[in-house]
Amino acid sequence: MNAKKIKEIMTKDCATVTLKDNVYEVAVKMKQEDTGFIPVVDGKKLIGVITDRDLVIRGFAAKKEGSTAVAEVMSSNQITSATPETTVDEAAKLMASQQIRRLPVVENGELVGIVSIGDLAVRSNFEDEAGEALSEISEKDKVTV
Repeated sequence: MNAKKIKEIMTKDCATVTLKDNVYEVAVKMKQEDTGFIPVVDGKKLIGVITDRDLVIRGFAAKKEGSTAVAEVMSSNQITSATPETTVDEAAKLMASQQIRRLPVVENGELVGIVSIGDLAVRSNFEDEAGEALSEISEKDKVTV
């Protein structure tokens, strides 16, 4: 039996922002899309990500205004990502080791989707992987709190 690939379960049409956007526009998009994670792209090339936590820590807590540029709050160094051919098990292990709940899926440098812990959890075959990944992420969260 072949291992299931994340391209089979990832969200393909994900919301994105560009460097031309500001933190207010990112927050509005997060609200509209009901997400706390938005990839930053240049064309289709993934250049960073912004989480709701980034907006709070690097934005509002640092007394930045809503017109602050995306580049000032986004994470861009060593973005953890996967390819469409990454197996679900490999993705779960990567997410657990990096303590992340969402994983951009990139092909030839271009964003093609996102896979989340929720994507793993709603597939009954992968509940163990998702549970293990979330458990490891949550355990590490407790240690750092």
